[in-house]
Amino acid sequence: MRRPVNLLVTGRPGSGKTTVVERVVASLPRGAATGFFTREVRARGARRGFTIQALDGRTAVLADVGGDGPRVGRYGVRLDGLEAVGVPALAPGPGVRLIVVDEIGKMECLSRGFCDAVRQALGSRIPVLGTIAGQGGGFIAEVRRRADVQILEVTPRNRDELPRTIAATLALGPEAGAFGLACLLRVRRFASRLSTAAPK
Repeated sequence: MRRPVNLLVTGRPGSGKTTVVERVVASLPRGAATGFFTREVRARGARRGFTIQALDGRTAVLADVGGDGPRVGRYGVRLDGLEAVGVPALAPGPGVRLIVVDEIGKMECLSRGFCDAVRQALGSRIPVLGTIAGQGGGFIAEVRRRADVQILEVTPRNRDELPRTIAATLALGPEAGAFGLACLLRVRRFASRLSTAAPK
C-alpha cells in the first residue's frame, strides 16, 4: 500500500496558515485528528509568548518573553512543555485519520523528541497536515526535501479554497476519489513550480 502524501502549509506571517489547517480539522468528525496547534499569548496588545494546544485539550507553554531555556529571538523556549504535550499528541490512536503539526519551526525543532516524532508521523500510513517555516536549515530543510512532503504556500487568492482542496487531496471527505486525485496532481505541479522558481 502506498503511503499518503503529507501536506505542509507555508506563507507570510498573518497569511492564514493555521486557519487553513483549522478549517480542515473542523470538517472532520471528533477524534479523527490528533496533533497540536501553536497559539500566541498576548498581553496589552503585545505578543508575550506561545502555547501549545493539543487537539485533546491539553495545553502547555512553548515559549515566553524572558523565560528560561534555549533562546529564539527574545523568547525562552520551554522544551519540557513541548515534549510533555506536543510530542505525545503526534502519536495516533485508533480511528485517527490525520496528524496535525502546527508548526515545524525554529522553536519546535530545538527538541530532538519533536523531530523524531515528526519523522515517524511523516513516514506513517496516516497523512500529516501542518505548517512549516518559510525558510530554515537543519530539520526544517530536511522536512522540506522529503519526497513524501508537498509544500503549499497560502496567499490571499487561494486561502479560501485551500481547505477544501487539502481535504480532498488527503482523501478526508466525501469529495475524495477522482477530485482528490486531480487536486493532488495540482498540488504536485504547484510544488514543482515553486521548486524551480526558488533561487539556488
